[in-house]
Amino acid sequence: MASLHFCSECNNLLYPKADPQRRVMVSACRVCAYEEIGDNQCVYRNDLLTVTKEKIGVTTDLGTDPTLAHAQIECPDCHHEDAVYFQDQSKRKETRMILFYVCTNCGKNFMDPSVPVGSRAEDLTLNE
Repeated sequence: MASLHFCSECNNLLYPKADPQRRVMVSACRVCAYEEIGDNQCVYRNDLLTVTKEKIGVTTDLGTDPTLAHAQIECPDCHHEDAVYFQDQSKRKETRMILFYVCTNCGKNFMDPSVPVGSRAEDLTLNE
């Protein structure tokens, strides 16, 4: 893990800088000419992978939203043949196209029936 380093001559903060002659990363002071070769070559690390599972968010009044696409798919509860659908919006490295459906008749939320059960998240939360 990167930590802050300070100049041993003037106690100012050392900043990472590339040294093209030696082809190394050094920590350099911006006030005086002090430089030291850093032991950690990592300047900044941003981990974008978060642990998320497929889940349906707020789906209030989605059945009446005119901007969503409709599909002729059977609702598992009321067997109505019309539902609106939207794609999974989670942020992951590996993105799969998982569709969530909302029945326009009863408002039941359900997942794309073509997705195999083994590839779905174990603790999928559906709004009943």
